[in-house]
Amino acid sequence: MSTAAWGATAPDSGMAPLTIERRPLRDEDVAIQITHCGVCHSDLHTARNDWGRTKYPAVPGHEIVGIVRAVGAGVTKFAVGDRVAVGTVIDSCRTCDACTHGDEQYCEVGNTGTYNGTDRIDGSPTYGGYSADIVVAEPYVLRVPDNLDMAAAAPLLCAGATTWSPLRHWKVGPGTRVAVIGLGGLGHLGVKFAKALGAHVTMITGSPSKIPDAELLGADEVLLSSDKDAMRAAARKFDFVLDTVPVRHDVTKYLFLLDRNGTLCIVGMIDMMPELHTGLLLGGRRAVSGSGVAGIPETQEMLDFCAEHQVLPEIEMIRMDEINHAFERMERADVKYRFVIDMATLAPAA
Repeated sequence: MSTAAWGATAPDSGMAPLTIERRPLRDEDVAIQITHCGVCHSDLHTARNDWGRTKYPAVPGHEIVGIVRAVGAGVTKFAVGDRVAVGTVIDSCRTCDACTHGDEQYCEVGNTGTYNGTDRIDGSPTYGGYSADIVVAEPYVLRVPDNLDMAAAAPLLCAGATTWSPLRHWKVGPGTRVAVIGLGGLGHLGVKFAKALGAHVTMITGSPSKIPDAELLGADEVLLSSDKDAMRAAARKFDFVLDTVPVRHDVTKYLFLLDRNGTLCIVGMIDMMPELHTGLLLGGRRAVSGSGVAGIPETQEMLDFCAEHQVLPEIEMIRMDEINHAFERMERADVKYRFVIDMATLAPAA
């Protein structure tokens, strides 16, 4: 089936209208009319082949919400008209230890990405949510609670799932002292989630101008990383530090902030990490860890939690034809805090 989309045809092509083909329904498939799609840094990196593995044409978008328009003969959990969502993974081997424990994102064989992946059955390329519709196997479709705003739900499928998973894995809750480094798309949700889970939350930023926003988002305290005296005074103050900074950086100064048995978890930096002195780890049984996006069960848990507690990302709505400008603004960190595309602005396929 021909479907209207926006995508890139080369690293320097920019984003432009395309027509793509979606597969016919298999028995386990759910066909979804996309209403909104969040804009992630990964979308920009893929469009421009920053990671060196883009297959063109590339249609990004893995923060997808919409309405079920059709289901395959074997589908039991969803019906036409249901509010649903799709995140970063649309298939996996389903049998390895990771998959059977709800960690499809860490599939030992390799998961199938929502875009820039390869269908496990017919070998066709996968295209993302900058499109009118998408077809996804039922086990990888999520339910959007009725009282969760559809547009605001979109960034939860990647930015939300990426910050929620480590907070849950390291059992953040009442009494936990949490610091979140970086106030962007991931960081602002990290603050909101940690606060809603009952933790005492400190926002760490290098920019004094972000202090008012951090407080509005619910941070109990703000720590300026550029203030050496304040950083020294915060030594051993935290049980868990969530590092959302997306560029290569030295984590050494943040390790001093961890109490005994504390953990610093990297969710933003995908790069070689600068050297650190292991004495900082040995001296307090501290850990440096990393975490990717959540699996399907954890993501559904997050959506339900957000609906119950009305924890929502801060979004700016854009039209589909504004995506190139949105990419430019995103590179300048000129968004508070996540772009969401209104897919009603997508022109029909020719």
